[in-house]
Amino acid sequence: MVKSGFCELAQFGLVRFSGEEARDFLHNQLTCDVSALEPGRSTYGAYCTPKGRVLVTFLLWRAAEGYYMQLPSSLREPIQKQISKYILRSKVKAADATPEWALLGVMGKDAAALAQRVAGKVPQAVHELAQTPEATVIRLPGDRFEIVAASDKARSILESLAAGSEKADAEQWLLQIIRAGVPVILPPTQEEFVPQMVNLDLIGGVSYDKGCYPGQEIVARMHYRGTLKQRMYLATIGSGEQPQPGEKLYSPDFGDQACGTVVNTARSPEGGHDLLAVVQISAAGRGNLHWKAPDGPELRLLQLPYSVTDG
Repeated sequence: MVKSGFCELAQFGLVRFSGEEARDFLHNQLTCDVSALEPGRSTYGAYCTPKGRVLVTFLLWRAAEGYYMQLPSSLREPIQKQISKYILRSKVKAADATPEWALLGVMGKDAAALAQRVAGKVPQAVHELAQTPEATVIRLPGDRFEIVAASDKARSILESLAAGSEKADAEQWLLQIIRAGVPVILPPTQEEFVPQMVNLDLIGGVSYDKGCYPGQEIVARMHYRGTLKQRMYLATIGSGEQPQPGEKLYSPDFGDQACGTVVNTARSPEGGHDLLAVVQISAAGRGNLHWKAPDGPELRLLQLPYSVTDG
């Protein structure tokens, strides 16, 4: 279990969608079931191209003032612009909410106690929110809580966190995201995968019961016809050099043809690096995976916290 600590999550940005038609608009744009998202709840999801390829993955939650989409800072502006093209005459506003809020992560075996001490209360179930006068607290998979604090409250909350735990860097938070099996799509991997390839359907980020959204036909066909040949796996590699998102994996069975793609990586406290990678299911079953070349550094597959299926 990871050592308890906290970090600032400056690597993420926020887009706020508000207006009386925000729910229906987002429901018709995203892979997740926005219409069923109650106040005080969050969900993972994706925004896709018409061909069903993932442009971004996100954490979405519903607050009194609208819906907040948390996504990598490097993609906040282009994704906001892309989605805004489809607002047209809808009664919806999309705004950059990043400057208004400080995003703080709390992780480790004492994360719940630490988050409660600084925020007043914490949610009991994963993806639940707790609202306090100081902040919104979101419980995430793994031993993780996110504190969303008004910018003018952030300094005092950080000081309280520092008084009871150790400050970590952003890569340690990413490591916990990786070990929870949650993909973070970045510019090098945009349009590389359909949602099921990065296991979004296994972590509540895809609804097969909703109506159309960009790419819905491709996503649904892959589900109902069982044509999925790649899934995302958790692995570790002993190399001192860090793999990067978008780099390829190989298996002797595939010769010089790549059989997988790195999604996210982070340094492991046990040495080497942990990573998420989308891999041909047949190659993952054999377990003989290598980075960069068929005879490159070998990966060792690890157990994800949820079951990976091929459907």
